[in-house]
Amino acid sequence: MHHPSPSGGPTGVARTTPRRVVITGLGAITPLGVGAPALWQGLLEGRSGVRTLEGEEFAGLPVRIAATVPEGPAGLLPPAVARRMNRAARFAVVAAREAWRDAGLAPSGTAESGLDPDRVGVCLGTIIGGAPALVDGDRRLRDKGPRGVPPLTAAMTVPSQAASQVSLDLRITGEARTVVSACASGTEAIGQAIDRIRYGHLDVVVAGGTEAAVTPAVTGAFAAMRALSTRNDEPARASRPFAKDRDGFVHGEGAGTVVLESEEHARARGARIYCETAGWGLSADAHHIVAPDPTGSGIVRALRRALADAGAAPAGVAHVSAHATATVEGDLAEATALRRVFGEDRDVPVTAVKGNIGHLQGAAGAVAAVAAALTLHHGLVPPTIGCDDLDDACPLDVVTHVPRPLPGSGDVVLGNSFGFGGHNAVLALRRERKTS
Repeated sequence: MHHPSPSGGPTGVARTTPRRVVITGLGAITPLGVGAPALWQGLLEGRSGVRTLEGEEFAGLPVRIAATVPEGPAGLLPPAVARRMNRAARFAVVAAREAWRDAGLAPSGTAESGLDPDRVGVCLGTIIGGAPALVDGDRRLRDKGPRGVPPLTAAMTVPSQAASQVSLDLRITGEARTVVSACASGTEAIGQAIDRIRYGHLDVVVAGGTEAAVTPAVTGAFAAMRALSTRNDEPARASRPFAKDRDGFVHGEGAGTVVLESEEHARARGARIYCETAGWGLSADAHHIVAPDPTGSGIVRALRRALADAGAAPAGVAHVSAHATATVEGDLAEATALRRVFGEDRDVPVTAVKGNIGHLQGAAGAVAAVAAALTLHHGLVPPTIGCDDLDDACPLDVVTHVPRPLPGSGDVVLGNSFGFGGHNAVLALRRERKTS
């Protein structure tokens, strides 16, 4: 039997009074392993998922390291299913399945799910999506002629394939959305999903991000920009967020997903709640095609908008999950913005998961959101690895070496994501409130 629509009216009618939205399921496939527990344990232990890129196609590149998933997603799916997806879509399906199971849900549209299929959705972020499939198709065309091009190349090229494949796999028919906003995509996708639930359009959404573009073409392009770390001889120590000797980001791949529900829907079915998704904020730098505004003004606007949306003040923030790619300009702009928001005399514990898993592009914010939800759930802030010598120009309280208990003062965790072109997105999570 379906749960009644909590919108106060017919299915699909929006509410004017916002509903609280909570996270009830987590899923991840990252360079630290398959599953959210593998991500969390790897972060707590301070392990790195950065590896040397094998294969002669990478041999001539100036950068030959990346944070790659140790177990291919094709092996986690039936072969007939995996063949119909690009790699990013495979990551998304694996992560979405885990989050769905973690939320205690059966496939949508089945009698045992108890869900109204019209009120369940998917919202995923990605940047490059299936572009590697197009590059592979072009290579096959050149090598073998038209007959060598796989028949599903066109279908696997579109960025929306990940959302559509999650929809197919979990039988989600309400809607399937795709967000593309550079490296803020995963965070913005979660934010868009929050609003779809808040205002009564949906009750449950699988949201997050996915990326799988560790290819010679993409790696070569980022290397040509001089955006990547060139520490080929020490891959595990190459990604150095906020460190004085940082020299660029490490390219990564993976996916992160969360199951979002209205609080009333989650409590009605007795779901375990990790935390509340209390608010989010967007802004645009309008400064440069790749460089951040050095004043941090755009980041400040996104941070303040997220806090306002959550009904929180800077004093209520217990922790910040930083974007911190380990680029010189990017980390400095973020540190400047954080000091402007919190003041020079207040140190908020900051951590950056990119030290462990590199920069997952469109999945970066989503995977960080999974980690932030677990930080609130377990009351522990994972350490940042690679930041052995903090840059004096980034005067932040960066958590290093060992996990730190989440401060008891404040109940909000902020998750930052910023992308090329000045896309800024910030997610505000709040500690679960206890009900009697």
